Amino acid sequence: MKKFILMIALTAGMAAWAQSDSTAVKKDSVEGWHFTTVDSVAITPVKDQNRSSTCWAFSTLGFLESEVLRMKGQVVDFSEMYVVSKTMMDRATYCVRMYNEPHFSPGGSAYDVIYCMDHYGLVPQEAMPGIRYGWTAGDTLPVHNELDRVAGGYVKGLSGLKRLSPVWREGLQAIYDTYLGPCPEEFELNGKKYTPKSFVESLGLSAEDYVSITSYTHHPFYERFALEVPDNWRMDQMYNVPLEDMMRIIDNALANGYTLAWAADVSEVGFTRKGIGVVPDDDKGADITGSDMAKWVGMSADKKKEELTKKPLPEKTITQQMRQDAFDNWETTDDHGMQIFGTAKDQNGKRYYMVKNSWGSIRSDYKGIWYVSEAFMQYKTNDILVHKNAIPKDIRKKLNIK
Repeated sequence: MKKFILMIALTAGMAAWAQSDSTAVKKDSVEGWHFTTVDSVAITPVKDQNRSSTCWAFSTLGFLESEVLRMKGQVVDFSEMYVVSKTMMDRATYCVRMYNEPHFSPGGSAYDVIYCMDHYGLVPQEAMPGIRYGWTAGDTLPVHNELDRVAGGYVKGLSGLKRLSPVWREGLQAIYDTYLGPCPEEFELNGKKYTPKSFVESLGLSAEDYVSITSYTHHPFYERFALEVPDNWRMDQMYNVPLEDMMRIIDNALANGYTLAWAADVSEVGFTRKGIGVVPDDDKGADITGSDMAKWVGMSADKKKEELTKKPLPEKTITQQMRQDAFDNWETTDDHGMQIFGTAKDQNGKRYYMVKNSWGSIRSDYKGIWYVSEAFMQYKTNDILVHKNAIPKDIRKKLNIK
């Protein structure tokens, strides 16, 4: 995780990404895949959540950093661990009140970040670097194995007690303060003092401007409901729209200079660690890869995945019912958060979405950027977070969003 640095230095270092210019053509190529940028919106540099279940904080704060760039032209680097500390304390309180059902865990949602921004504010990275537990002086990336086990054990240990003391939260907060550092109540930036809330106000961010969108048939369209996934423990009321409207919202946002926070299932065969997200027709794997059927049947799952993602191949045609079936059958899970910021085309002219991940800049073939097909976006999107003004006017009217 990179520390917050002065605006001028950071702006110079991130010039390759912090720009929104459809005229500049960026090309990415590896064996089998060749992408050309169609358009992109300004983003901040790729970060690395490393060994921590904090993608929800990294992706949504990256989204908010792009919002500050869009509105103010200002570079900011938010502290993920400030949001993690505040959110985990709230989640523990919720779990205790629910007699530890559901169980306490380190996951979260985009709405957790918006809630934190609204109720507690945000701070820059330099005000709370969030790592006090490094084994060596050079450790700068999150490693939460021990923290999650200690905090989880603490909360679990409260179960079954007849009565809780009034200081149990102080004990848990001490754990997070020990590993992440205490959350600052005030800090100085560029010679000016801020509180977390006044910092948010100075950036022009308002929680009321952001809405969550999803698309499932088990609730009425153009109404709101709390998506039934474990990490939506705050019961965020999302707007439910048909699949075609969800895709229109994504496209309209990008076309008008907005990015989106994206919650998705990345456990599919077509989502690779190399930077590709596709939905190859694995039922026809032997046919579309040109493999011998007998050889294909005996191939390992990892080898099949490699063959299906070596180059652009025919994909499944996604329908609303397919989305619903995958959700209801636990095939679509709520397991990762990223940021959508642009579109590109492959060597065949096929359209993809450009997605900023939080797995570092050296862990994919495209320096932390993923290229996700329209089919994958349609099929495996759980929900998106977007500025309400990025939604097409006719859809906003149906949703009664002012």
